[in-house]
Amino acid sequence: MQTSELHDIATTLRTARADAEPVTAPTKTWPALDADSAFAVQRINTEAAVADGDRVVGYKLGNIAKVMQDAFGLDQPDYGYLLGSTFAYEGVPQERRRYIEPFVELEPAFLLKHPLRGPHVTVADVINAVEYAVPAIEIIDSRVENWAIDLPDTLADNGSTGAVILGGTPRRTTDLSLSDTRGTLHFNGRPVVEGNTRNILGNPFAATAWLCNRLAAYDIAFESGQVILPGSCLQAVPMNETGHWAGTFEGWGAVEFDVSTA
Repeated sequence: MQTSELHDIATTLRTARADAEPVTAPTKTWPALDADSAFAVQRINTEAAVADGDRVVGYKLGNIAKVMQDAFGLDQPDYGYLLGSTFAYEGVPQERRRYIEPFVELEPAFLLKHPLRGPHVTVADVINAVEYAVPAIEIIDSRVENWAIDLPDTLADNGSTGAVILGGTPRRTTDLSLSDTRGTLHFNGRPVVEGNTRNILGNPFAATAWLCNRLAAYDIAFESGQVILPGSCLQAVPMNETGHWAGTFEGWGAVEFDVSTA
């Protein structure tokens, strides 16, 4: 695709995010958009955000679990940058009006003490690089109308990222069983969906290795101190009402937030 077209797509998605107004899927307007050109759109908008004072603090993997792929009609994972402005706090309510059609996901988050660079990163490399894991919630939100997305659409939209909330119970990964940890999302005290970290490509270390090796094709490496989201362990739940959300990992900890109308 021509550079001017990539910038047009980037501007369209950036405006949709700022206005909280959905747009037609980019692949409908620009049929030549593929995964590589969509990632170029990601880069354009990430560079624009950094130029405005934001910063890259990590990377995310999405739609890694089959239940997520089935829910959104995809057969491959998506991935994107994590910007500092994306992160929210447990004690600060999220305004529903800031989002278009948001969903809530529960997943572990990894904090790196050592860098990782693909290709050929192994699960052992990931285990050695991670300093802590914390429970996390990702609010995903597509700028594409009705979530009518193909893979290039969500990639161009930075993996449909809305916000990330990190919990306050960091654990060494040697103290966790991340190949078999049950997670549950609660809304207003009622459990709404359950899953298991084994759904994250067998375990989230493997998913992180996959992501690092995939992004190596774009000359991207993970740096020490960065946050990595390896993907949700359960099906995402619509975030349509005001109320209280809590995500809990059995034997580990929780991450919570409120949704307001303001």
